[in-house]
Formats: sequence, structure tokens, C-alpha cells
Amino acid sequence: MHWLAAVQQLRADREPGVLVTLVAIRGHAPREPGAKMVVSADRSWGSIGGGNLEETAVARARSMLLRGDGVPEQLDLSLNERAPVEHGQQCCGGEVSVLLEPLAVVPSVAIFGMGHVGSELARILSRHDLELHLVDGRADRLAPERLGMLADAVAGVHVHHAPVPELVLGQVPHGTHVLVMTHDHAEDVALCDAALRCSHLGSVGLIGSSAKWRRFEQRLAAEGHSAQDLARIQSPIGLPGIAGKSPAAIAVAVAADLLSTFARERTGLDAPS
Repeated sequence: MHWLAAVQQLRADREPGVLVTLVAIRGHAPREPGAKMVVSADRSWGSIGGGNLEETAVARARSMLLRGDGVPEQLDLSLNERAPVEHGQQCCGGEVSVLLEPLAVVPSVAIFGMGHVGSELARILSRHDLELHLVDGRADRLAPERLGMLADAVAGVHVHHAPVPELVLGQVPHGTHVLVMTHDHAEDVALCDAALRCSHLGSVGLIGSSAKWRRFEQRLAAEGHSAQDLARIQSPIGLPGIAGKSPAAIAVAVAADLLSTFARERTGLDAPS
């Protein structure tokens, strides 16, 4: 598999990896600058030259994965009989510099309800490196002409036309952050009920007022959800202090709160259970 296809496969599988690039050589080396390989916890694709060079780079990459490092590292190695080795001598005679770049698992967000706020939020989130799932039971809300603003998205956009949106909760990746903002309060409460029964999700947010959430709490408690369960749902949503009730203002507040959550996850302070 080509290294680029391997990167794409790891992203699709939501598996972390490391991109290893031979960035510079001085003297003789088994590969030319620019040679690449991809390393995961138990697999590798491509080659930067084999031997001690490659084995050392693979070991360093897997050490980075084990530690959860998110910062690129440079590895400098000498390829001669006097250099210390762990995986056999390479006597090419040169020196090489290798760059190891972590390939993190990107965040995943599912927006249930592509109304005014959902569309504005999708527009903002699409400019970030994440997996974005757009869910609605109304086909017209997911029509290509309505989603044209996402044509140049940085995010991976996944469209789900789902007459029963709750079923999509079981299809989204582990750790997906869910935002419930449909046009129908009955659908909203059904989604909240289903989300609380899923153990693989990240945060769950419900759009609306405190009064709406109090009514939902009563209904969800009647369905058997404990106070601890109900605490998983954030409502109202959005970063406090951002004023405004327009769809664009609400979307900015919600996106800002999500970006803060992503940052905490990267540092291990708020990892999804």
C-alpha cells in the first residue's frame, strides 16, 4: 500500500499512526530524501531504507504512539560501522535525518438537525480537521444545493438521510460528540434517550433553554435514566459569554465550546470514556 493510502486508511479506521520521512542525507544512504513510510502500533507501510535505520525509526514511532506524543520529532542517525546500533550494522557511510510526524485520530462530531443553526454550525466546523456527520430525517435539508457551502470543506463530511435519526447514533465512531438540534422536540427527546443508552459517544449537547431541559429531564428520568446519566447531557449548549440568539451567533458559541473540548482531549484532560 502506498504511504498516502495508508494515511487515509488509518484516518478511516480512526487509528493513530506516525508518518516517517527521510528529510536529509549527507553522504551515502539507502534511500533518497523524501522517502516515506507510515507506522501504526502493529503495522507499517513503505520504506525509508531498511536495516537499522528503518527499525530504529519504527521503534521510535511506536514509542511516540505509546506515549501519545503529538509533537513531531527529528531523528539523526549515522550509517557506519562505528555508530551504535540495535538492529544490525549499516555501512553506507552517510548520515540521515528522519522526521516523525504523529497522525492523530481527529475529532468526530455529529449534528442531528440541519436547520438554521445546524447549517451554520456545519459551515464553521467544516473548516476544521475532523469528521463531520450531518443527520436529518428531511431529505431536502441534505440536498446538494443546501450543502454547497461545504464543497471546499477541510473536514471529512458524512451525510446521513435518516427517517429514524436515532439509528445513526449506533453508526458514528467511538468518541463522537453529538449535538441534538432537530426541528422537533419529540425527536430531540428520543435522540437524548438513545444517546444515553450508547456507551461509545463523547459529549452530548442539546440546544434550547433551561426550561426545555427541565421538561426533558423529567421525561428522561421517567424512562429510567439516573441523575448521573442525565448529567452527561449539556443543555443549554455553547461557550458562555457569547451573546446573541441568531443562528450564526449560536453556532459560533457551540463551535467555540467544541474546540475547547477538543483541546482538552488532546492533552488527556477530557478524553471520551
